Amino acid sequence: MKIILSRKGFDSSAGGCPSPILPDGRLLSLPIPDEGSNIHYGDLPLPDGLIRDLSRGKLSLSSGAHLDPDVVRQSLKRKRGWRPLFGQHGAAQSHLRNQGVDVGDLFLFFGLFRRVIHEAGRWHWDQTAQPRHILWGWFQVADIINLTDNTRLPRWAHYHPHCGREDFQHNTLYVPRAELQLGPAPTGIPGAGIFPRYSPVLQLTAPNANAVSHWQLPRWFYPSQGKPSLSYHQGLDRWQRCSRWTTLQAAARGQEFVLDTTYYPKARPWAKQLIEDTCGLEPAC
Repeated sequence: MKIILSRKGFDSSAGGCPSPILPDGRLLSLPIPDEGSNIHYGDLPLPDGLIRDLSRGKLSLSSGAHLDPDVVRQSLKRKRGWRPLFGQHGAAQSHLRNQGVDVGDLFLFFGLFRRVIHEAGRWHWDQTAQPRHILWGWFQVADIINLTDNTRLPRWAHYHPHCGREDFQHNTLYVPRAELQLGPAPTGIPGAGIFPRYSPVLQLTAPNANAVSHWQLPRWFYPSQGKPSLSYHQGLDRWQRCSRWTTLQAAARGQEFVLDTTYYPKARPWAKQLIEDTCGLEPAC
């Protein structure tokens, strides 16, 4: 099995700012702008004024939104048979294919987040809190659809922003398992969903880091003894192993970072425990 740390949602280049951590602790990953999408921010259940205030007026409810990954049932009105979906294309999809990502592999979505406050009728960044990379969702693959072959595309999936996009090379759609499977016993957890609220165990950025890309990971992440590293992070100068942690200077660019759990046997139980401990506060999808 492979685990993919997948960068999704607003950041300084796509959207122009972090996604918000709401005052009650909810993680709200904002889909990036996409004027080619039939979905708009006004279609989504967002707090009043949020997208306008955080984008400083650059985006409005009529702006197109690239709702991808789409893993929360309540985000839109759904057709019968709907299941969560995740699309990828271009160089990022080529990387996933070259890394052998396939059925059964697990995406862990992360993004740039910062706490917000609501004062005087407007949303503001909490000036006492810094941006951080945080895990916000998961998605275990059950099926992979090449979108050049629309005969395999279910009718309920035609709404997705990757469908009908002839400008997307290697355009691909992923469908998740109905139930997460990371061991012999049933988990009772959906195959895709979100972590509804912030928890320190979801934070990738080291607690006292000055840069969001300075990560603190479990010690077993260190690519020692000739093991292949997390993709895009082959240079050992990026890594440092400490007594309790491994730190990583994460790549500033790139969307999909792939880890082959064949060489990291602690990765699968780590991911299972992470999802079990943090997904149960609200229905995921």
